[in-house]
Parts: sequence; C-alpha cells; structure tokens
Amino acid sequence: MSIKNQAERKVHPQTDGLGRRDFLTLLGLGAATVFARDLVAEVKAAGAKKPNIILILADDLGYADLSIHGGKDIPTPNIDSIGRDGVRFTDAYVSCPVCSPTRAGIMTGRYQERFGHWYNPGPPAQSGTDIGLPLTEITIADLLKRAGYKTGLVGKWHLGLDPKFHPMKRGFDEYFGFLHGSHSYTKPKGDPLNLILRSTEPVDEKEYLTDAFKREAVSFIERQGSDPFFLYFAPNAVHAPMEAPQKYLDRFPNIADPKRKTYAAMLGALDDAVGAVLETVRRKGIEDNTLVIFLSDNGGPPQANASCNAPLSGAKGTVQEGGIRVPFMMRWPDQVSRGKVYDRPIISLDILATCLAAAHGETPKDRVVDSVDLLPYVHGKAESPHEALFWKFHQNAAVRKGKWKLIRNDDGTSRLYNLSNDIAEEHDLAADKPERVKKMADILRNWEGELKPPLWAGGQPGARARRRQARNRRAASA
Repeated sequence: MSIKNQAERKVHPQTDGLGRRDFLTLLGLGAATVFARDLVAEVKAAGAKKPNIILILADDLGYADLSIHGGKDIPTPNIDSIGRDGVRFTDAYVSCPVCSPTRAGIMTGRYQERFGHWYNPGPPAQSGTDIGLPLTEITIADLLKRAGYKTGLVGKWHLGLDPKFHPMKRGFDEYFGFLHGSHSYTKPKGDPLNLILRSTEPVDEKEYLTDAFKREAVSFIERQGSDPFFLYFAPNAVHAPMEAPQKYLDRFPNIADPKRKTYAAMLGALDDAVGAVLETVRRKGIEDNTLVIFLSDNGGPPQANASCNAPLSGAKGTVQEGGIRVPFMMRWPDQVSRGKVYDRPIISLDILATCLAAAHGETPKDRVVDSVDLLPYVHGKAESPHEALFWKFHQNAAVRKGKWKLIRNDDGTSRLYNLSNDIAEEHDLAADKPERVKKMADILRNWEGELKPPLWAGGQPGARARRRQARNRRAASA
C-alpha cells in the first residue's frame, strides 16, 4: 500500500460499550478496510465510551536497559508492566534517531521531513523565532481536543521556543515542563532561556525534576472528571545531564561504574514515575478503559549516559538499529489481551491514528498521513501495517521492507541486512544481493522525492560521530 493510500485509510473506533467478544467479532469481519462508515456508525450507536489516553515518552533510553528486554542490573517493574499487561512490539521504530524530529513525527503522524522538520533546533540561544514545529501542522492534541478530550503535557516539549510554538497553542489545555531539549534535574533555574514553566509562567521548582514531573502527571489525572483525557507525559529522563539524588543512587550498590550507576538511578526514578501514573489510574477506577503507550524517543547514546542498546548496532544519531529501534509497549485492558507480542515493523508515527481510532476521531484528510491504526493488526485481523519504513538523518538514510533493511551511507555506498536473523546488523549482504539493493534503493529514492528541504540547518555529525560511522562500515564489510 502506498504512503498516500495509508493516509486515506478509515480509522475505526474501539469500544467498551460492546463486550470484548462482540468487539473481536466485529474485528473478525476482515482487514482494516472493513471498518468503514457503516461500522463506525454501528459501534458509536452501541454507546462506546472513549478511553483515556496516556502517552509516556522516555528520553534517550537504551534498548537493553529495561528488564522486559533482558536488562539485568536495573529493575523496571512498572514500565515492564505495560508490556506484560498489554502488547509489546519487538520491531518498533521512531522516525528519527534524535529527539525533536521524532517528537514532531509523533505529534503529527507524519514523517517530519514532509514538512521540513529534519533536525533538532540547536541550543536555546540559537533557536530563532521560526525554528519549531510548523504552524501548518495539526497535532494529536489538536485532534483529540476536537474529539472532546481534556489535554495536558507534562515534561519536555522540544518543538520550538517562540511563543507561537508553545504547547498551549498546539492543542494542549495544560502544560508543565520546559521547552527545549535538555534541563538540569537539580538546578531549578537551569538555562534562563529554558526555564521550567507552568503554562507560560516560570516556576522555581525545588524537587528533583523527574519527581516533579511525576507529581504533575499524577495531579493532572486526579483532577480529571468523567470526560476523557489525553496526557502526554514526557519526562527528560534518562537524557543528560547525569544527575540523581542519593535516594535513587542507594538502590544500586552493586553498580561500580559511576556514570552507569547514575543512569540506573535516573531510570529508577523514571520507573517510579510511571508506576505512580499507573497507580493513580487504578485508584481512580479507570484502568480498564485507559490506553497507555510507552516508548523512547530514540536509541540510547552510551557515551553520553552509559545506556546500553545491545544487541543492536549503533546508537542515538545513527540510522542503525541502535539509533531507531526502541522499546514500545501498549496497554488497554478493555480491548487488548495481556501478554501479546507483535513482531511486524511499526513506527512511532502510528500513535496518532491508533489514538484517534480509539477516541472516535479522524485523521486529517487534507494531507498525507503516514500513521496507521495498530489495533486491527494487534488483534491479528490484518497483515503488516506498513509496506516500508524510512529514515533520513544528515547524509545517512535507511529503508526497511519486511525483513530487509538497506542503509545508504554518507559516502553513497549501501549496506543490506536481513533483520530476521541479524538484528545486530553484522552481516552486510549488499554484494551478494545487488538486485535487492537496487529495488530497495529505488523505494528509498521515491520516498525522498516526497520530502521538503530542511527548514533550518542541523549541522553535520561531529568528527567523533564520523569516525564511529566509518568504523561501523569497516566492521560490517570485514
């Protein structure tokens, strides 16, 4: 299915007004195209209740650092519970290996290169008044608000510093957090150009920042009445700077490396925050009809925060698996059986269509939308949601189609991997399969033809990153 046809798919509502068996019977009518206007009307008429939606976005989390992914030294029981009680996506990706473009894609359900949002905005002092998520874009908060949701954002925005880009002008009713890419966890003032804000007013926050974000997320949920709500919970943990209070450091006496120990403490605080959010939902009696999604915005940067992406190659800032494949879990007890594992490729762009389908909303019809509602696929009533997935960052690009992934290097050469048996991208098959390389290179070029030029310069990878990329290419060809 072409990217444009994906934009024309009908979204379908989920329901707790119907029993689960009845709902699954509806799903069993066929592929995603079955959910057309007559079925939408039938389900709405049955009195379906819109779910609450909580989107939790971690920052720079290593792929291997969650217990559910095999991590041994940092227990993450609360984050893990989302996957255990719902569905865990093994082949889940973000649309960029760095923070701001990924967030732009999540907010819009569109490859961010379609509207020129290729790079991070740069330091606050260099982030001009026109650098941010373009005002022509419609956000998931805009669309859920139209569907009757109360919307709130707690945490990191990173989609523009200028007042016109402020979250409360992009669909959010409430906001507590900071606008740029990173912030001290222990120094409330931080960068004077990047203060902690409640709405638009600076806050002299005294708590450890992850704990403060936990407090605010819990407060938002507690204050909601009977109307559905959307909470975008985006703590900056475990992004640098590496800062953690003693109460969290004391949990990890067996980790000798100081940076790894601090990382563990920061992840422990994040897991506590997720646990507090989930417990608040349980305490309010709304757990069964609350859709919770958890993911990271990109792969971990081991040199910066001591994260671990094993067994994936590469890291944040690369289009190797370690830069773009991320932990991704979804829980909705009313509609998704616990303990599911889904192994087809999905992408963070899919969050928008999935949430709008659940909310009885609609994706925009006046633009290409790359997002796909994942629920029919989770229920096994349709095949793979995407024909291909794409990435481009600086001069590196990649495409995944089925089990195959092609990486086009900054020097124009290509690498080809079979991810079904080489998740670590150790065996370059490009020389053995030139026809496959050509076919996938053509698919990638066709996608690139749909993109807009960058709206601002993102700079080039530093010397260290270029050396790392060269080493990776040499190792892959050895």
